[in-house]
Amino acid sequence: MLCLLSVLAGCKHAASPSEQPASQPSPSVVSSPPVQTQATATPSQARPSGPIHFTDVTAEAGIHFKHNSGAFGQKYLPETMGSGVCVLDYDNDGWQDILFVNGMDWPGHHTHTSYPALYHNEHNGTFKDVTKEAGLAVEMYGMGCAVGDYDNDGREDIYITALDGNHLFHNEGNGKFVDITRKAGVRDGGFSTGAIWFDYDNDGKLDLFVSHYIEWSIAADQTCALDGKHKSYCTPELYKGQSATFYHNLGNGRFEDVTKKAGLYDPTSKSLGVALVDFDNDGWLDLLVANDTQPNKLYRNNHNGTFTESAVTAGVAYSDAGKARAGMGVDSADYDLSGRPGLLIGNFANESLALYHNDGDGLFSDHSVASGIASPSATSLTFGTFFFDYDLDGLPDIFAANGHVADDISVIQPTIHYAEPQLLFRNRGNGKYEDMSHKAGQTLEQPIVARGAAYADFDNDGDLDVVVSTNNGPAKLLRNDNGNQNDVLRVKAVGTRSNRDGIGAKVTVTTSSGQRLWQMVHDGSSYLSQSELPLTFGLGRPGSNPAISLQIVWPSGKKESFSGVKANQAITIEEGKGIVAAQTISFGGATGQTAR
Repeated sequence: MLCLLSVLAGCKHAASPSEQPASQPSPSVVSSPPVQTQATATPSQARPSGPIHFTDVTAEAGIHFKHNSGAFGQKYLPETMGSGVCVLDYDNDGWQDILFVNGMDWPGHHTHTSYPALYHNEHNGTFKDVTKEAGLAVEMYGMGCAVGDYDNDGREDIYITALDGNHLFHNEGNGKFVDITRKAGVRDGGFSTGAIWFDYDNDGKLDLFVSHYIEWSIAADQTCALDGKHKSYCTPELYKGQSATFYHNLGNGRFEDVTKKAGLYDPTSKSLGVALVDFDNDGWLDLLVANDTQPNKLYRNNHNGTFTESAVTAGVAYSDAGKARAGMGVDSADYDLSGRPGLLIGNFANESLALYHNDGDGLFSDHSVASGIASPSATSLTFGTFFFDYDLDGLPDIFAANGHVADDISVIQPTIHYAEPQLLFRNRGNGKYEDMSHKAGQTLEQPIVARGAAYADFDNDGDLDVVVSTNNGPAKLLRNDNGNQNDVLRVKAVGTRSNRDGIGAKVTVTTSSGQRLWQMVHDGSSYLSQSELPLTFGLGRPGSNPAISLQIVWPSGKKESFSGVKANQAITIEEGKGIVAAQTISFGGATGQTAR
């Protein structure tokens, strides 16, 4: 049952030249009247109460995916690295679907066939496996995924990274995908890991960055032993690195490899997670890349088709002790409401999570200890990690998906375990976090071998749920219960001059008290995974924000502002047209399809 709230959208205004992102084109302003939606009076909804906790609803949701690493005892290194999970609304019905990436059996050791899995959201708390109908039953040794509308046709396309050949699936719009990898020229090769879509030259088309890990093959697999007797998974330090690949979108369904031309060729890197960040706020997207046993990379966009590696000078390449850590997953957000994006990196056991505060002027400082997240995460090996506001108080919290790479690690380190609990940190404000891992339900305390992780409001009840992939094990869908006790605003961006997904658009919400909350539409982040594209703004205590103002700055440079926006709704903003759709959020999880 769909009840639309009326949206009072203020007139758009042109920004002064001093407000424009550096080197961006001057914005054009399209004057249009406020959007009027037919509203039906709705009674005040009862809010949930009680402690916020996450509940494992995997089985009742109908999700039966189990990752296949292909392990048969030889302990090939790729077995312990996969895999990722991506959230997408592939059929544009307003409900987030899930894609799980899968591995496969090794040659000569085939026991069964395994595919990635696409689960369609059935709008009632359950999902349906539509992998075969969608044309995604393609066997590959998959690692990660990235979702983006690369051809701006209004439908999300899928890119899956895999050993010795990636796959680009074009969304045909009828629930089916077609593999167009060779035609598009993005097969790549080697040991691909993370991937991310973004418009690096602000031409309105999504380009593609693909992380690579190491030079590996079955023939070149090394032999290691933790106990001196039995083979263990080797450290990447025994292998040569492999450069990332960067593809420029030519706009005709094809891509060009511009890795060297863009200054991104680096065969010393051993890269995994990748995140978008405009750390200097110049309106051009930069890249944060986590490296395993090598320095992290922070690529600054030079506005001319090239990047400059800036991690060392920015202070994010190494630990405070000057040591390269084993970086896995990454994310970026304005976690301290400073107006500048901070950085989050998941690291190896005994290295702790890294939380970098953006000091301005292109510099960062490690606030992991001061924030309170270092000690609780010290013994964890964190793969997927991200910022999200799970209690809707307006402050970005942190989730960390953990699991070791060595199934025999306890033999030499009895206090370290292969399967590990997950971590949840609540943002208390002023850059401080509280460990809520033991206060948010037993689900987070159950040890698993986690890898990819993503968030989304799967049941459309306003709060953010979590999906986790495990290595050679079953996926986990964790429902956020009672997280929607506060007010909320959800924003979907649709570009016209900018890329259709609005990736790179910055949305600022100003509350009735004058507090400014901002987020950037982004894909990627976490570990080989991707969360939902719509933004969720927690607004705090119910009724405290009767009217909200909102500003969006598009990648094209266009700026639009709206006033009198009501809380507790999901809105769609189309570049140049304003708010084109709005719907109430039912705290019982019964919203319908967004009206257009």
